[in-house]
Amino acid sequence: MSTPAPNQAFAIQEKLATLEEALTNSTPGIATLLRDIHSSLKKDPDVVTLLSEEECEILVRGLKKQTSTEIAVSAMKSKGAKPLKKTTLDDL
Repeated sequence: MSTPAPNQAFAIQEKLATLEEALTNSTPGIATLLRDIHSSLKKDPDVVTLLSEEECEILVRGLKKQTSTEIAVSAMKSKGAKPLKKTTLDDL
């Protein structure tokens, strides 16, 4: 496994700081920052191992905001569903 270039890791950390600022201030350009970070990480995937949990969290927040999605934390159990064996015509 190769060692990530320090300047590459620093560049990604700078982009993550800019992304955090954009998220905080609701400024445009989040998509561009995410694309730049993705391209940089794709060129040198070993840099991901240098990111702190906080930096990974910034990246996830940016992705959630850009895609307007929420990541499921736990699975929900269905409470009102009847087993098929107990379903009658009245249920339909």
